[in-house]
Amino acid sequence: MTVSATRKDLMIVNMGPHHPSMHGVLRLIITLDGEDVIDCEPILSYLHRGMEKIAENRTIIQYLPYVTRWDYLATFTEAITVNGPEQLIDKCLDFCDYFLTGVAEYQKLITRNPIFLERVEGVGVVGGEEAINWGLSGPMLRASGIQWDLRKVDHYECYDEFDWDVQWQKEGDSLARYLVRIGEMTESIKIIQQALEGIPGGPYENLEARRFDKARDSDWNDFDYRFISKKTSPSFELSKQELYVRVEAPKGELGVFLIGDHSAFPWRWKIRPPGFINLQILPQLVKRMKLADIMTILGSIDIIMGEVDR
Repeated sequence: MTVSATRKDLMIVNMGPHHPSMHGVLRLIITLDGEDVIDCEPILSYLHRGMEKIAENRTIIQYLPYVTRWDYLATFTEAITVNGPEQLIDKCLDFCDYFLTGVAEYQKLITRNPIFLERVEGVGVVGGEEAINWGLSGPMLRASGIQWDLRKVDHYECYDEFDWDVQWQKEGDSLARYLVRIGEMTESIKIIQQALEGIPGGPYENLEARRFDKARDSDWNDFDYRFISKKTSPSFELSKQELYVRVEAPKGELGVFLIGDHSAFPWRWKIRPPGFINLQILPQLVKRMKLADIMTILGSIDIIMGEVDR
């Protein structure tokens, strides 16, 4: 933080968080000349969970529970258990209609609101070349005129089978980032609707019910499985090579860099979180802005600390 020692009228304040989940994790040290921002230094307080180091001391199979969002997965499971596959599809389609109605309401309430526009238009401008140089991705990149979406670029999974457009804006300000995200809500619903309508048909089987029917004679009741936690998890050897896999996450490019060395454990496991990369441009965006603009710009970056604490 570079502050002139001759200035006696500068004020240094702590600012944050802008979201309940950021409490105690992200702090901004702001240097002010009146209401003008002279300097900004983000301070990240890590929880030291060390997800990367945990991965390097687990096999791939052992690490899966750490990276799976069980809360969302469980709620999905509940819908399948209660309603069955066919009813689940109908419920998902109903939700899509409900969500689109909500998005239209958001746009009517916010997008043309003169107070909102006054706070976000022309605030926190990032040019296209600047966004690339900073390694920005997701809405932060696409709001600066760069039509880059890994679902289109890398052609992974079945996104090429669906009719959808990359959402982008050219102004590069906080309003543009908001408009990109609003547009992506609508495009996401289009993708979900097409996926639900195109799910291949065929027979399905309630495996859980079959398991309960055979519970008395199941191998799971044998002596060996009573101490299953003591058994070694299945694993496979990682060849000596480097591998990088990336997907288009809501915040941008989420990547995993993996190095193997002919063992069951990865020699190096590096996670590239888009939110953490996008945050690094914050000090530059808030300089020479007003104090009230900081929360607008930080909110438009849309950082989630769960990505940072890895």
